[in-house]
Amino acid sequence: MCGIAGLIALNPDREIGAMLSTIEHRGRDDEGAWTSEAIDDAGRRACLGHRRLAIIDTSSAGHQPMLSADGRYVLTFGGEIYNYRELRSELQSKGHVFQTETDTEVLLTAFAEWGKECLPRLNGMFHFAVWDNNERKLTLARDHVGIKPLYYFYEPAAGVKPGLLIFASEVKAILATGLVERTLDTEALNQFLTFLWAPDPNTLFRGIKTLPPAHVLTFQQDQIKIDEWWDVSFDEVDEGRSEAWWQDRVLETLDEVVNLEMVADVPLGSFLSGGIDSSGIVAMMKRHSDGRRVSTYTVGIESEDLRYDIIPDDVEWARRVNKHLDTDYHEIMLQPAVAELLPKLVYHMDEPAIDMAIPSYLVSQAARETLRVMLSGMGGDEVFAGYPRQLAMKIAGAFDPVPGMLRRPLMKTIERTLPGGLPGRLTAPLRNAKKFARSAGLDFEERYLGYGTYFTDEAKQRLYSDDMRASTREFDAYAAHRRYFARVKNAAPLNRLLYVDLKTFLPCLNLITTDKTSMAANLEVRVPFLNRRMIELTARMPPELKLRGFKRKYILKRALEKFLPHDVVWRKKAGFGAPIRSWLRGPLRPMVDDLLSEETINRRGLFRPAEVRRIIDANLSGREDYNLQVFQLLNLELWQRHFMD
Repeated sequence: MCGIAGLIALNPDREIGAMLSTIEHRGRDDEGAWTSEAIDDAGRRACLGHRRLAIIDTSSAGHQPMLSADGRYVLTFGGEIYNYRELRSELQSKGHVFQTETDTEVLLTAFAEWGKECLPRLNGMFHFAVWDNNERKLTLARDHVGIKPLYYFYEPAAGVKPGLLIFASEVKAILATGLVERTLDTEALNQFLTFLWAPDPNTLFRGIKTLPPAHVLTFQQDQIKIDEWWDVSFDEVDEGRSEAWWQDRVLETLDEVVNLEMVADVPLGSFLSGGIDSSGIVAMMKRHSDGRRVSTYTVGIESEDLRYDIIPDDVEWARRVNKHLDTDYHEIMLQPAVAELLPKLVYHMDEPAIDMAIPSYLVSQAARETLRVMLSGMGGDEVFAGYPRQLAMKIAGAFDPVPGMLRRPLMKTIERTLPGGLPGRLTAPLRNAKKFARSAGLDFEERYLGYGTYFTDEAKQRLYSDDMRASTREFDAYAAHRRYFARVKNAAPLNRLLYVDLKTFLPCLNLITTDKTSMAANLEVRVPFLNRRMIELTARMPPELKLRGFKRKYILKRALEKFLPHDVVWRKKAGFGAPIRSWLRGPLRPMVDDLLSEETINRRGLFRPAEVRRIIDANLSGREDYNLQVFQLLNLELWQRHFMD
């Protein structure tokens, strides 16, 4: 895992040092930069930079940027190519000779041999840039689901001023050049308030874009071309197999991808929540550890902090799995100085942080004391249908025969009647019932979008200042989701939901948070459930094996009964988050009052102070569960103070 950066500009070597300095945390083992000769009459040069976290072949032979033997191609690469040994053998059979044992050299040689057509051959997680000295062309690429982030900024030529292209693993590296004006993107802000994140390719910085997952960008003669190099298909669902056959295939594939993703020349371990996903990963790791105990790390939450929250404490379950699998177990309790930690997380995220960022960073920091690589169970919910909202869609579908003119008012009445944030034993059931009723009366696509919405369009209109209302009037926050729904309009309903999540929620929230928080601790995190082999297997699986009755991730759980205790397999799902509801009433309350004061809100000019105060008060009273919205607004102000002021 590494950090990459580069630009095509006049005198780019003046900027690359500052860019690499800002992403030093992504790789502390080595730094390198390469600059071309002038590539045009204007005198622009291409410059590639790299920060290295050595994982495979940790010797100096892995120094980057790396040049091909003939000097034509230059590569800066972050991530891992898990099947590099197989690719190496294939390339050797074509006459290529290798000088190192690195996956970097394999990727560089594969690109020299096949160009961007090498991408479907890669099994891994990656972001990389290749400069072609002969064609004077830059290629940027990102892995199939966006495990690794990649950002870019392009400014076309204007008069005598030549065009400018900048790219990096993190936005802050692009900003470090001083060549990009820091301006808030109001369309992205509108999306961020809706979902807690903005769909690709938008960021909160106007003009700075993400390269979407499974896409490749080419830049030549001031022309940008972006193509999709992979997509999952649900067109060939295999209905003719028994449940036992699918259980065997799931175990076989999980075992295969875990083994594949354990390739490393440094110590590695796994996160362990005691849930089915991480426990299944650890069970498979044990099979390939040659008798060594697997190092595991768990985050626990203090009981007092769970009064207002629906997150059960994972520690009890993690201890049970540890005892069953005999791991080298490490446990940390979540007791951060959260008011001091949040600004640091916002800096590392390049965007407002979500609650999950806090435990993710702290457990990564703890693991990095002994390890360089961790496996994670992230992705199991996306490929096997593990989210409550997917079950909620199935339950709500039972009300579809009721005419909409009756169904919608009924659900609205239920939503308004139920309290959202009172403490006690009924906290979770009441909150979930209220959330269910909020969207259950809508049609299929709108219903699913509603379950992922935090500020509705109506709520944003109440929140926005007059200027913000005017500037966002034409925006549809759900446009990207609708496009993805349209792509799979003929797929089974559940698969349509999984596809939309795979393209939006997964890369834009979960994976970006995991990457930024782990890399802030100089730790590499791998996600076997999102290996292409697993995704493509589950795409062929009948959807009723993923969600059977009220049982989410049904086939995965049945398969892992062979390795894990029955109560661990079928335990109630626990989300990976932090006790935000408790913290907003405790250590974060002074920060909320300060950063979301009437004076601050007026100065920003984005929101109406009275509405912000109403949201805060309604949340504190327990009438509504606005905790994530308040946390969102708080982090947005922290982001503006760091990146915009």
